[in-house]
Amino acid sequence: MAMPRDYLLGEMSLILADLYKVAGDEASAREVARLRRRVETGPIATLASLAIGGLELVARLCRDSLDRGDIAAFACQSTIGAELRDFSVCAGLIDDARVGPVR
Repeated sequence: MAMPRDYLLGEMSLILADLYKVAGDEASAREVARLRRRVETGPIATLASLAIGGLELVARLCRDSLDRGDIAAFACQSTIGAELRDFSVCAGLIDDARVGPVR
């Protein structure tokens, strides 16, 4: 059974709202906000690529936090990244084995 469109968009938006809170700096927060806006306003067909973009963004934010020695931010960001990945896999947006779009 496919997940309803509004649920998919809403859940991903909420996950990105959590990421926004721990983005690390103003530029990263703006990047998260732009991604969230694209999720909320774009066509559903782009959701898989936006999920992958979100995972790439989380990975970069985590690396930046580690580079700064901000372990608390890293812990929050990595937890949100895991949540985004799990949601994306369960929603059928990405393939569990290769974290790429489902074909």
